[in-house]
Amino acid sequence: MEDKNFGYELIILNSGDIMNYMKTALTEEFTIKDIVTVHYFEFARDYIYEGESHDFWEFVYVDKGEVEIMADTEGYKLKQGEVIFHKPNEFHNLWANGRTAPNLMVISFYCTSPSMSFFENKLLSIGDSERQLLAKIMKEAENSFSSPLNISTLEKLERQESSPFGSEQLIKLYLEMFLIHLVRKDSSITKEIRLSSAAKERTEENITNRIINYLQSNIYDRITFEDVCRFANMSRTNLKITFKNRAGTGVIEYYKQLKIEEAKRIMREEELNFTELSEKLGYSSVHYFSKHFKKSTGMTPSEYICSVKSIC
Repeated sequence: MEDKNFGYELIILNSGDIMNYMKTALTEEFTIKDIVTVHYFEFARDYIYEGESHDFWEFVYVDKGEVEIMADTEGYKLKQGEVIFHKPNEFHNLWANGRTAPNLMVISFYCTSPSMSFFENKLLSIGDSERQLLAKIMKEAENSFSSPLNISTLEKLERQESSPFGSEQLIKLYLEMFLIHLVRKDSSITKEIRLSSAAKERTEENITNRIINYLQSNIYDRITFEDVCRFANMSRTNLKITFKNRAGTGVIEYYKQLKIEEAKRIMREEELNFTELSEKLGYSSVHYFSKHFKKSTGMTPSEYICSVKSIC
């Protein structure tokens, strides 16, 4: 009886103890709150995407075929099973190789977690577990959004009127798991193996031609270097290097020369005085126009027009 009483009292004593439980905050290596796009594309074998840059992360996974991709000033060739990440504000574009029609999955999202630095300037090879996560993301995206996921010009995902419980949260969780898997696996591909000089040359030529067309279309305006950077979606440094490699001169120097050539044409074909001419070409003053014209041609506008008249 005494043993039972002792045991009973011991239980009461233990149940009355105050336990100081401490919570443990779980570490999150990746936190994704906002998604921009989820795409799955089946492109033609001659598909070309001219390029863009934006303030969020994006990755391209090659599900079938091959593509050539430009990331800033580096060109890469990706084959089936490989993925490349584009960091915020990195200019990027891609081409199919002209032989095989590629299938691509493209996901873009906002993430400021420091661990995202792992993905900068890397190509990665994924396995079955990562592919399954991508398939789950695509399935939940189709459940969550009514927007067609095969339209490259899609700027906003529209929600379904009704979707399975938790479908958007599953996209977040699967995407975070995908990133964790890639870091743990660290299947980086040596950059030199995949480097494609052909992709780089093709990209530089394409970008330069687009910029030249832009400058020609705005010959009567006052285009700044920053305007061109915004048009081309490129940083100042990359634009300067790319354009000079292909055109042999700087962007603004090229633009000024276009204006001079247009000024010559106007002098030969139209009846404008120099003030009207300088205003039409977007110069701040006739003095600045005359100074620039002489520096470029070795003659003042008056000397040039007299030479033209004497020829005529």
